[in-house]
Amino acid sequence: MKIHKCKSPKYSRKIRFGDLTLYISDDVYEPAEDTLLIAKNLKAEGLVLDMGTGCGILSILAAYEAEHVVAVDINPYAARCAKLNIEINGVSGKVDIIVGDLFAPLIEKSIFDMILFNAPYLPTEEAEPKSPIEYAWAGGRSGRKIIDSFIKQAPKHLKIGGKILVVQSTLSNVEKTIREFNKQGLKARIIDKQNLFFETIVLIEAIKDMSS
Repeated sequence: MKIHKCKSPKYSRKIRFGDLTLYISDDVYEPAEDTLLIAKNLKAEGLVLDMGTGCGILSILAAYEAEHVVAVDINPYAARCAKLNIEINGVSGKVDIIVGDLFAPLIEKSIFDMILFNAPYLPTEEAEPKSPIEYAWAGGRSGRKIIDSFIKQAPKHLKIGGKILVVQSTLSNVEKTIREFNKQGLKARIIDKQNLFFETIVLIEAIKDMSS
């Protein structure tokens, strides 16, 4: 997996979300329906992992309630963008930002109360993204390359009683995601969804119970 080097970003967009002010550069995914689906269902507590943080919006919202947040993104432009937004929204003391591929940059014993993931879920012809921003949506030919890898790795980083919130599209086999979480010993279900023009975006909750 290639991680692109980061030049000085240009923040071409400024958006508002409630009381938040967010700056977005051209190489960073702008919050859309999938991001907001997590945001409106987010009740953070304890130690939170924001996987694929993008501009940092979910990390900021989580930091208002949680003890601490770790934000990870493979896109270095996203990490810099998140750092700026986290600072200007007053939660820099509660968020650590790491550049890397999924769980690879974390220490093996990192355990979280909650893991958030707006997954790259769109089927793409190319096996690998061609630009940094494409990591936000490119899921490989089936749309499941990153989702499947996440499901295999996430449970060992989740506390008993902990919760995963992951967004994906009906274009990349939602039923398989639920089955794979169940195989990992988590109880998974759809808790919210939004119908769009050519797909439905769903929010899946997966909980690690005492028997996992």
